[in-house]
Amino acid sequence: MSDTDDTCAAVVIACLTEKKKVKRKRKQRVWMKEWLKKRDQFSHDRLVAELKISSAVDYKNYLRMDADTFGELLEKIRPLIEKQCTYMRDPITAEQRLLSTLRYLVSGDSFEELKFQTAIAAQTLGKIIVETCEALIHVLKGYIKIPTNENDWKDIAKEFEKRWNFPHCIGAIDGKHITIRKPPGTGSYYFNYKQSFSIVLMAIVNANYEFIMVDVGANRRISDAGVFSNTQFCKRLVKNELYIPQPDNLPNSAIKQPYVLVGDDAFPLMDNLMKPFSRKKLTTEQAIFNYRLSRARRIVENAFGILSSRFRILLKEINLCPEKASLIVLACTHLHNYLRMKKVESYYQGGFDVENTITGEMVNADWKSDRLLLPLQQLSGRNTTVSAKEIRLNFSHFFNSEQGAVPWQNESIKAPPSDQRPFTTYSHSQTEAIDSGVQMYNMILCLPLHRCFPRLHRQFHQYCLMWKFLAIESLVIPQTRYNKYNN
Repeated sequence: MSDTDDTCAAVVIACLTEKKKVKRKRKQRVWMKEWLKKRDQFSHDRLVAELKISSAVDYKNYLRMDADTFGELLEKIRPLIEKQCTYMRDPITAEQRLLSTLRYLVSGDSFEELKFQTAIAAQTLGKIIVETCEALIHVLKGYIKIPTNENDWKDIAKEFEKRWNFPHCIGAIDGKHITIRKPPGTGSYYFNYKQSFSIVLMAIVNANYEFIMVDVGANRRISDAGVFSNTQFCKRLVKNELYIPQPDNLPNSAIKQPYVLVGDDAFPLMDNLMKPFSRKKLTTEQAIFNYRLSRARRIVENAFGILSSRFRILLKEINLCPEKASLIVLACTHLHNYLRMKKVESYYQGGFDVENTITGEMVNADWKSDRLLLPLQQLSGRNTTVSAKEIRLNFSHFFNSEQGAVPWQNESIKAPPSDQRPFTTYSHSQTEAIDSGVQMYNMILCLPLHRCFPRLHRQFHQYCLMWKFLAIESLVIPQTRYNKYNN
């Protein structure tokens, strides 16, 4: 082979090798879309700057706070979220990070929707918002704190007595389900009684609609009744580690009572936790106690209503893992207390129920016309200690005495108690219809549906019980016929 042939062969081999290299070479991806590079031109920064100058009301509505409060919050959080400049590109500023996070919490928009408002990529927003929420919780942690001595607890009790006429009350407790996207591989771990997936927000509120205890993250494997029992607060309460004052005399009375929390039927009756009497066959005295307790417990309902209506992310399905969703919820509660204590009027205006103590009429808060947070499931039939029942009975006696009564409480009981409702007289045909209905109810429940269709049998059994309750209780059948059905 001549030198010319060797040269030609080498050229051919080189061309083939270069061709293979060209095939293997991938198209280079851009690190940022062109329109995102023009963040200063397309983001909401200009809008916020204009609102700050020309429309303070719209500015408050956009961020749930005024410009001064935003500036103060930004200075608190700046050292934790500000990034360093590099030679490659400028970082997203601390102001843009806080603006994006507040808009996410306020609007409840997804990261994809928020991308077009902020000119920040959705993946980057996911990191920024979680980091900023962690920073908010850290800098505002002093705004949510459990009292650490007896005097602080007594100050809360004095506020409840002054504003809501419930002495020895140290807080109103309640819990809500926060809906989340089903986490992969968790099965029914976060499944709740409304056939959705959620984590539980448990909170205690003082007389000024401020959270003093927040616990987030419990799942549905813990029943609604057990959520409170599994909180650190309850464990410390049972162990008497919360420095709650010792029992003391009620105002102008010789009755010695402990300091208590107030809750609804989702909670157990305890020495330091009061709940209403069962609504079945209420006496007048019990109905008045329920009204007085409801008046104090209304504070926590309003606090949750203000929280969810101002931070609408809580009303939507949070598409994050439970740990990150818990951070989102905690950040909202800390911001709630921060804005409440800063007395930002636009934040809480219209968020309270207003009661006319003369006529007993109630003007509902603005959030009640909107979607509400999912409450805890109310359960009954729990074992209760004798001492807890005695404490509730003592409060009931006090509220019906001259020393503890308020002038409007009798007018505020809208319906007469069950033991004072008049019996209704029925015709012969109506009585026969009720007889045949109850007989059919008893006959159908004896059918062997539970063997082939167990779920259908359980549902039908519940409907039958509901019908029987309506027939016997709501129609107020004479006692002799009621005993006949029960026997």
